[in-house]
Amino acid sequence: MYQVPRTIFSDEHELFRQSVRDFIAREITPNNAAWEKNKQVSRESWRKLGENGFLCMQAPEEYGGMGIDDFRYNAIFIEELGLSSCSGPAIGYPLHSDIVFPYLLHYGTEAAKAKYIPGMISGEMIGAIAMTEPGAGSDLQAIRATAEDKGDHYLINGSKTFITNGYLCDVVVVAAKTDPTQGAKGISLFLIDNSMAGFSKGVPFEKVGLHAQDTCELFFEDVKVPKENLLGNVGEGFKYLMTELAQERLIVALAAVSLAESAFLSTVEYVKNRPAFGKMVSDFQNTRFKLAEMGAKLEQGRIYADQLVMLHNARKLDGAMASSAKYLMTELQCWVSDECVQLHGGYGYMWEYSVARAFADARVQRIYAGTNEIMKELIARKILQ
Repeated sequence: MYQVPRTIFSDEHELFRQSVRDFIAREITPNNAAWEKNKQVSRESWRKLGENGFLCMQAPEEYGGMGIDDFRYNAIFIEELGLSSCSGPAIGYPLHSDIVFPYLLHYGTEAAKAKYIPGMISGEMIGAIAMTEPGAGSDLQAIRATAEDKGDHYLINGSKTFITNGYLCDVVVVAAKTDPTQGAKGISLFLIDNSMAGFSKGVPFEKVGLHAQDTCELFFEDVKVPKENLLGNVGEGFKYLMTELAQERLIVALAAVSLAESAFLSTVEYVKNRPAFGKMVSDFQNTRFKLAEMGAKLEQGRIYADQLVMLHNARKLDGAMASSAKYLMTELQCWVSDECVQLHGGYGYMWEYSVARAFADARVQRIYAGTNEIMKELIARKILQ
């Protein structure tokens, strides 16, 4: 649909795109309705993703990975998931590979990498990250989960909520206070897995949208975590979170613009075939103008997203840029999905139509990975520094 050619991808990238598209058409789209009813994707789908090399593509070869140092492949995977309209998988799969895995890769001990990375590559071990608590969302310094140093291990207590991949996860990055008196400097990160006594999960939440993506509470009651499962240094967890959140917010932005485009394209087909007052809905000037508005803004968003992918590839993407992308693209997604519902009329409010699900799925994008209000604050700080 884009007028401006997308020049950031090579022929090799486009071959990879086709393989992703074929996989989605074969393994994801036909199963998504069942996954939405089950409130989670299947474990088999994770293993098939691993078999096809779509998980943790940056993983070094010594752990069984491909060692791909080109984020454009990740971006293509995220984009094609979004274009499939399968919002749950479009969030859950990239979170595992592009949000959870980097913490292990960048800050994990050699023992932890050897233990967890091969399973994350194969899809046998599903990853999650646990920051949010019942009383601490965007304000990460307010978390209350604690990690007490017991000499040869840490003892972790507390709870986390709204955890993506939470119910299915096998390994989770947990933010906890190693020194509750030190604020941000008292936060450390740990790897906790299902084999550890005292780690338990709540039932998946009944969410407004993203029904195929498992989200639940996690509970930690005197969980003994070995010292090698500390990520990085004690007290530097908040710094690591702030560093890795740039990629997380870029991922949300990439998913948002692709999901918005998917809703738009399905709406274009609908108005071209829906009769009203003796002609097609697409023949009305209001419809044409609405499509023009959405198409122009989506093209603008895609060009912007492509530019940020290249900046990230060059290690030049900073937190404010990522915050801008997350803010702008999720606002765009919510606006487009709302306009698309309106163009569908009453059918747009029926769950059987993908645009209704797109509308419900879009709303949370402005909340997680840092609310859009927080994004504005981060952008403003850079402007005023």
